[in-house]
Amino acid sequence: MRKTLMTILLISACYTAHGEDDTAAQPDSDLPTWADEQLTPFHEDVSNWVETTSRRIDSFFGTTDAFTVDTDSYLRISTGGEWRQGQEFDDDWGARFRLDLPTSEKRLRLIIESEPEETRGTLGEQDTELPSDRPDGLESLRIGLNRLGDRDKTKRWKTEVGAGIRVRLPLDPYARVATQRLWTLNDGPWRLESDNRLSWFNHEGYSARTRWDLGRSLDENRHLRFITNVQWREEVDNLEYSETVELNRRLNKRSALRHTLAVIGASGSHPRMEDAYLQTRYRRDVHKGILFLDVAPSVHFPHEYDHDPRWQMNLSLEMYFRRHFDRAVF
Repeated sequence: MRKTLMTILLISACYTAHGEDDTAAQPDSDLPTWADEQLTPFHEDVSNWVETTSRRIDSFFGTTDAFTVDTDSYLRISTGGEWRQGQEFDDDWGARFRLDLPTSEKRLRLIIESEPEETRGTLGEQDTELPSDRPDGLESLRIGLNRLGDRDKTKRWKTEVGAGIRVRLPLDPYARVATQRLWTLNDGPWRLESDNRLSWFNHEGYSARTRWDLGRSLDENRHLRFITNVQWREEVDNLEYSETVELNRRLNKRSALRHTLAVIGASGSHPRMEDAYLQTRYRRDVHKGILFLDVAPSVHFPHEYDHDPRWQMNLSLEMYFRRHFDRAVF
């Protein structure tokens, strides 16, 4: 645990010590040359293996187009943890993956992944999680077929229908319908996105979630968002809702800050505020868009502590393995 924490803090300290001038001198990495020489070939080998494996499986079930079409397959390895006031630091290593097999049939995809959306817990857990905070283990593995909508979500509703099994004993079949829509309001800077999901898992029953995201760019480096979430899960038979305001600020091409103010409520018949929190998240592209550091201190006002302030710190260091990746920090 201490080694994990020290590794993350040392990487963060390296960036602070070198500052912006060092970023200009070494534009793609904070790591020393010897580390780059060791890490880059390893990353390329694993990324090629991930993509080649997914394409070979896809070509077996689908067509030879599997070797040329785009794929969303990836592997992510992470370490980090969470500290809450009055508790010890809880560290964790994890691996998440997704095998995207797109050529079984036109608009039909075989998906194998380790992090279905329905396993992410309460809205409070989802809203404060870092990218690596999702569930691990064989029982979260999902294998299914997705029928992808071919509509442009900026013009009409885009629908995706899926079904399959979650690998656990006994096997857990599921079905899901998801819809998306994106509007540009009055041809102005404001954009409104809607993301809705209705799911059924044999063991947990039904769940439904709707997410509305209203945002705009303030300038080339700042983006403002207002996010509304409503979620219901049959397993706990409880309605949850949250209101979030985010201000994202890009410090440079490899660093960004996200300031968040959120209020989380629960229960339809006797509504109450479960938590309110303030969080500042620092995200750093440590090495060439494949290795990322997240540091997120926050203060919470949870219902279980009569809304007295409680401090929390989340840390994460993660590496992505895929041939083509998005270098954007946010």
